[in-house]
Amino acid sequence: MVKPDEDTPEPLMTDDLAFTSAAELAALIARRAVSPVELVDAVLDRIERSQPALNAFITVCADEARAAAREAEAAVVRGETLGPLHGVPFAVKDLVNTAGVRTTFGSVALADNVPAVDSPAVARLKAAGAILVGKTTTPEFGHKCFTEAPLFGRTVNPWDLGRTCGGSSGGAATAVAAGLAPIGIGTDGGGSSRIPAACCGVVGFKQTLGLVPHDLTPDGFGNQSHITPMTRTVTDTALMLQAMAGPHPSDPHALGLTVPDFVSATRAEGNLKGVRIAWRPLLGNTMLAREVREACERALTAFAELGAIVEPINDGFASTEPIWLILTQSFWNARFRRYVAEFGPRMSETLLRQMDNGAGHSAVALQEAMFERTRVFREIQGWFGRHDIVATPTLSRTALAVDHDFFAPIEIDGDVADTVRKAWYPYTLPFNLSGNPAVTLPCGFGGDGLPIGLQLVGPHLGDARLLRAAALFEEVRPWAADRPTLPGL
Repeated sequence: MVKPDEDTPEPLMTDDLAFTSAAELAALIARRAVSPVELVDAVLDRIERSQPALNAFITVCADEARAAAREAEAAVVRGETLGPLHGVPFAVKDLVNTAGVRTTFGSVALADNVPAVDSPAVARLKAAGAILVGKTTTPEFGHKCFTEAPLFGRTVNPWDLGRTCGGSSGGAATAVAAGLAPIGIGTDGGGSSRIPAACCGVVGFKQTLGLVPHDLTPDGFGNQSHITPMTRTVTDTALMLQAMAGPHPSDPHALGLTVPDFVSATRAEGNLKGVRIAWRPLLGNTMLAREVREACERALTAFAELGAIVEPINDGFASTEPIWLILTQSFWNARFRRYVAEFGPRMSETLLRQMDNGAGHSAVALQEAMFERTRVFREIQGWFGRHDIVATPTLSRTALAVDHDFFAPIEIDGDVADTVRKAWYPYTLPFNLSGNPAVTLPCGFGGDGLPIGLQLVGPHLGDARLLRAAALFEEVRPWAADRPTLPGL
């Protein structure tokens, strides 16, 4: 390990180190087998070399990251007690505040916005020893499932540069999948961490509402958005959650919640004997790609081999998109309409169009949507009287073309399906409305070589048990060794 007062060699990041988990990196740093300074330098070099092809970052805070790495290395040399993520680089979606590092929300309207303080999730990761290396891309104000905006251009899928990485946490998923950072913070208001995680073949976890405090939404009580981990392994998700979770006065849903031992829950020990899993291949949609269904059902065979009881369910669950749209479009108009007069020509056309589509929602319609959200919560929570876990596909097909029109229909197995939100990711929206924990796990590849995701959903505050099932699945069907081939890396 290089001491702080010695010259640092040229950055060298082998593929193995670039794809090493955060848990392993922290262990290597603690025993002086890896230098935080060398690791951060190598990560920054890898980000720079990948940026022309992937465009995963809006802002790279190289100077701040190198200073933090030198401090982290000095702490190791002094023999100090180290945090569980000491010296580990992390990235943050540009919808989450970072002190002294600009936070643009993917919008020209906030291109020069520099927060004075970190959001709680960021502050807590730093307290655990992690080192911020940059801010990852997001569509403007996180408004859609493709990661593109006038501010920065377009982010692509590391498995195929002609396909979308998903969104709105597309930069975070791309960075983690491409070995640009072992872990990242995303957000999820309708699937925004799970969609890109499934597109890019990584783990995307949306925890129970309130478990990780959300300090940025102006509607703390009606919030349906989550600040989330984005990782390559289930253990790394647990490490991030362990650091990020806990009560905070900014979030009414966070108050009074206890934090379980997530890390212990992900030790792949024992089996799933007696665990009841409901398999719901459709969730308010009518079309599912054959290869996605087959990959998910092969994954469920692994759960059965672990002792779980898998039962197919089709009870006619209705699409939740109409409810989600009224709530979300009303929110967008209330929060972002103020920027249109000055910045409208430089804002995303897809955001402006969706705000216009929802501009006529009445107060009564909004209140009725709130009633419907409660009904959906009660219906979904009722599922867990009979089953412990609900399994669905994460997406109905693999990643769409990078230039797909957001308002146009998609194709599934060569047939025209419905629009993107209705037909591609009906599986994610319901659990933002209900607040249930949900995780997407890689479960195979399509014929186009792109990842396929399986979503597992648990009851409220069932996050640790959900992670345990995910960890046991990962143990028998590992995916972390799968790596995209990237130009320039």
